[in-house]
Amino acid sequence: MIAEYNADFLNVQMFLNDLINFAQELGAEDKRAIAKNITEEELAIFDLLTKPEVQLTKQEEQEVKQVAKELLKTLKQEKLVLDWKKIQQTKASVEVAIKDVLDRLPQSYSAELYEQKCQEVYQHIYENYSGQGSIYDTGA
Repeated sequence: MIAEYNADFLNVQMFLNDLINFAQELGAEDKRAIAKNITEEELAIFDLLTKPEVQLTKQEEQEVKQVAKELLKTLKQEKLVLDWKKIQQTKASVEVAIKDVLDRLPQSYSAELYEQKCQEVYQHIYENYSGQGSIYDTGA
């Protein structure tokens, strides 16, 4: 939409109508992701790390968002190789990477909560990511 507007294909009224339609089509999760300034898949990790409600300051919430972003970047660049689920060594490597990155969570996370979140995130990654992509790549 913006590219079309910038290329003078749309007038201001058409652009605003398109923008309103786009906003109305966004789902609740899309709106939450935009409000938090993270992607839908980062939001999924963020939610796993913060629900049920963990008492966080605004600064700690920002730290958790950064951890979610860093985790996905690390896993996608280094760990989620083709058929990673079929080889015990690569599964263990993913699990270790999750623990290493989540070790940067704020002090608000007790050792027990940290372990629980590591398991929940690993399960989410295992169920939703293959070496060829994720459910987020298909727009699901």
